[in-house]
Amino acid sequence: MSLAAVVLVVVATVSIGTFGLRLSRTTSDFYVASRTVSPLWNASAIGGEYLSAASFLGIAGLILAYGADMLWLPVGWTGGYLVLLVLVSAPLRRSGAYTLPDFAEARLESMRVRRAASVLVVLIGWFYLMPQFQSAGLVLRTLTGAPVWAGGLLVAVVVVVNVLSGGMRSITFVQAFQYWLKLTALAVPVIFLLLAWRGDGMPGITDQQWLVPLAGTREHPVYATYSVILATFLGTMGLPHVLVRFYTNPDGRAARRTTLVVLGLLGAFYLLPALYGALGRIYAPDLLVSGHGDAVVLTLPERVVGGALGDLLGALVTGGAFAAFLSTSSGLTVSVAGVIAQDILHGGVRSFRVATVLAVAMPLMLATMARALPVADVVGLAFAVAASTFCPLLVLGIWWRRLTDAGALAGLLVSGGLACTAVMWTIVSGPLRGWPGVLLAQPAAWTVPIAFGVMVVVSLLTPGRVPAGVARTMVRLHAPETLDVDRGDWHPRGGA
Repeated sequence: MSLAAVVLVVVATVSIGTFGLRLSRTTSDFYVASRTVSPLWNASAIGGEYLSAASFLGIAGLILAYGADMLWLPVGWTGGYLVLLVLVSAPLRRSGAYTLPDFAEARLESMRVRRAASVLVVLIGWFYLMPQFQSAGLVLRTLTGAPVWAGGLLVAVVVVVNVLSGGMRSITFVQAFQYWLKLTALAVPVIFLLLAWRGDGMPGITDQQWLVPLAGTREHPVYATYSVILATFLGTMGLPHVLVRFYTNPDGRAARRTTLVVLGLLGAFYLLPALYGALGRIYAPDLLVSGHGDAVVLTLPERVVGGALGDLLGALVTGGAFAAFLSTSSGLTVSVAGVIAQDILHGGVRSFRVATVLAVAMPLMLATMARALPVADVVGLAFAVAASTFCPLLVLGIWWRRLTDAGALAGLLVSGGLACTAVMWTIVSGPLRGWPGVLLAQPAAWTVPIAFGVMVVVSLLTPGRVPAGVARTMVRLHAPETLDVDRGDWHPRGGA
């Protein structure tokens, strides 16, 4: 049943993506769906690509292992959209850019900043794609005994076919469908799990450390918790596959409405993984000993409900898990391919298609070579890099007119280099013991302040490098869409 569910999800994904080919003809269709996506449709697509393997499998696995401390992950991943709503979404949409490097170049009038932003988009995308492929390998191995690389390869092939079919317009249809599939795949089984738990006399969790925040088994839990909060709240606005979605809205008002709907959709979804983690502590504690905590969502229906119904519910969960891998991987691939096509290749639809293959090949190779870490931990590292680089660039670029290209470039290089070094060390070598290990595994608490500090200090030291057109750019970012700057409704030395 589970294997059949995977096949159905793959077929539905490819079919819906192929339908998008009929509607995708121009470069704008491929990159931003011609900026015609409605708020509800766009919010569903954002939910589809944002709720990755870390959300579907990883949160429950970490809650199973560490308890209440891990509840900050879904809170932060949802709360990040509130920060995005207040500070970024509408001005970013009004900028008229296709990608984050487009915004960096338009705001700072610098090709060097654009190139640095392009490299970071690709790195963040690869850090985020790698655990999707690893998780797909885990699921397919659990179902069929296939090698770990087989699941990642299957997801990579489907994603490439889907993206090549119709770019952003095609992916929008696919991801909106996959959000509702993922929500159903977790919500329906949890109803039967809770009924079975109640029928068993509602057994509780005896481990008091598991129940109390900051009392878990992790080293230096206070620092680790606040670093996670900082990374998740501020990292959301720096994720390329999230930000590109706001370029597909018709205007800034639609972008704000989209963000509000996203908050509701994510809040509904994130109620569910915590229940799986808590029930796993009761019914599947052996997964911790075997090191397969991320599989708790997949195994609970068969263990707790059992019989044909348990198999059916397990198949539904497995199909939802593959939908999570496919939808997130699709959004990331579109974002990374867009940057590679524009900044490395020659632009246009043909370059976008070549870039799609390049965007998937490297993280697939890393997924087969790198040591396996809990999927939510690896995704959290991607958030830390995003919070340390694009968050200060966006916040200062949108709200502080004195930001210079030298300041932005220095901040991206210093904080981005530090955050990427910490991430690569953790992924390749594994976390160290004591404070060095915690600082490397959760770097946001020290890299984010460094990023803001370097950008501000270097900008103040280089006032002559403030972009010449900053006044016009700031008006474009903050004025209503009815004010046409290019037409001459406003000019820097006068009024309307």
